[in-house]
Amino acid sequence: MAHVRYLADDGLEGREVGSQGARCAADYIAGQFRAMGLEPAGVDGSFFQGFPLRKGSELGDVNALVVDGTKYEVENDWTPLGFSASGRFERELVYGGHGLSRPGSPDDRYAHIDLTGKIVVLEWGDPDDPRGGSMRGSPHFKARVMAGRRAAGVLVVAQAGRPLPSLAGEIREPLPIPVAVVSAEVADEIRAAARASSRVTVSTDGRATTVEARNVLARHRGSDPELRNEYVIVGAHHDHLGFGGEGSLVPAARVVHNGADDNASGTAAVLEIARVLALGQRPSRSVVFMTFTGEERGLLGSKYWVTAPTLDLSSAVAMLNLDMVGRMSEDRLTLLGVGTAQEWGGIVDLASAGMSRPLEIARVPTGYGASDHQSFYLAGIPVLHFFTNSHADYHRPSDDWSRVNADGLRRVTELAGQVTLRLAAGGAQTVYLTPLGRED
Repeated sequence: MAHVRYLADDGLEGREVGSQGARCAADYIAGQFRAMGLEPAGVDGSFFQGFPLRKGSELGDVNALVVDGTKYEVENDWTPLGFSASGRFERELVYGGHGLSRPGSPDDRYAHIDLTGKIVVLEWGDPDDPRGGSMRGSPHFKARVMAGRRAAGVLVVAQAGRPLPSLAGEIREPLPIPVAVVSAEVADEIRAAARASSRVTVSTDGRATTVEARNVLARHRGSDPELRNEYVIVGAHHDHLGFGGEGSLVPAARVVHNGADDNASGTAAVLEIARVLALGQRPSRSVVFMTFTGEERGLLGSKYWVTAPTLDLSSAVAMLNLDMVGRMSEDRLTLLGVGTAQEWGGIVDLASAGMSRPLEIARVPTGYGASDHQSFYLAGIPVLHFFTNSHADYHRPSDDWSRVNADGLRRVTELAGQVTLRLAAGGAQTVYLTPLGRED
């Protein structure tokens, strides 16, 4: 629980991938591994494996908007968006209303005009959703539709009181056409120019910004001269959602999302398994402990390690993944991946039988899932994913350390540790898993 409380502290600001908080988390985990006497298993003798991460976008030097000879000031009157194509275009303007199909409405005519080769001026939002939650009211959705209708570009008119958007957090790939937002202060001029089919010259220049993201890797080397080259992976992701936004189930709440269960709990379990193994008799096989970043952005860290492994990938025996293991209810645990190797059922039975208070385990065959075990399963490695199921605080600011079931977390950690020991054992107890292959 000390690990959970540190990782889920407000001071780490939700451990968003690429942030200072995530860097603090990685430093803390590496410091724990170092104190346990584990070997670095990262790059260049370190505990880390860094990789570049798209963090956002920024404006380049060549951005200009000129309508009928009037030049508008970038970042004051208008701004390209972070997913805009870059380039210089001179085209005819056309007014497209909200750019949405609204059968029965007089505005529906805008959904059927010819936009080919023109730069279309659109209103922000969705008039059928005045609260502003509609996906189709977003500039990105509208621009994708306009590109499909062969428009040359899009100028979205901001609503009164809405500031020009920042590019700093934009991680989506550029669309094939330029897309910009025009401020409410010059909106009437741009609308009038579009209705008059004026000519516009627009130059957009946006550039991706990157930061370094870091996985944390440590090895407890095995004792057997031959088996020590094989290894069992015990892993979890240490990142979360930062201040919310994309991925949060309350996206309008720009507050710290601490992710105590998701996934300070799994990271704490990995650290505890490492601590116990480091204190005991060295197993025959090696055990490699991995905490990944970027899971919340699409398994980025585990995908990166599998494609650029710091150890011989063919020597990996299995991967145990702990993700959201801190909110156990009624002694229930879900194990995913039991169908990825023929021997998993027997191993889990033996490990469970050795517990003083066994758990009620729901066994799911699939090796797929929205967590890091999937990256290893796709690489042909048998996996087990430990999971105490979702809850009302999932991806919300309320996922705090005080709601973690400490006893349940300890028992899941005990079971995962027992499975790890059985996989790492040598001699007559040596287990050779028979991968059952990927599902279609």
